[in-house]
Amino acid sequence: MIKYVPELTDVVIEEIPDKVTLAVEISNCPGNCPGCHSPFLKEDIGKELTPQVIDRLIAENFGINCFLMLGEGQDPEALRTLARHVRSAHPNVEVALYSGRKSVEDDIFELFDYVKVGPYIEEAGPLNKPGTNQRLYYHRQDITARFWR
Repeated sequence: MIKYVPELTDVVIEEIPDKVTLAVEISNCPGNCPGCHSPFLKEDIGKELTPQVIDRLIAENFGINCFLMLGEGQDPEALRTLARHVRSAHPNVEVALYSGRKSVEDDIFELFDYVKVGPYIEEAGPLNKPGTNQRLYYHRQDITARFWR
């Protein structure tokens, strides 16, 4: 089961380049990044994210063209099932994942259009800093430099 925090769900325009993105914060984060901006997401909080919830969220947020899961939780198969659902039920909505892991499995790149990898390292900075250790991929192509203005 994947859980999200409904109160933190929001439409954003900065997370994925050129996309109007519905971002959902996923709880049960297994990471341990020093300086994490959302340490409460390590806890088992929120509500279950189901295909029906995703359908409702997308319907309630007309105009979005990307669905972003900020985190993976601790149920890899449920995460994959949800990505497959967005792809099949909402073909005009791209799917994105922010993972704090250093690398992800090949099928993650197949299921998600956008994949961000790399734990947050405070001294390296976030994606908009050229020294960042984090990377954002679009269909396996590194597009991180698009954040460096």
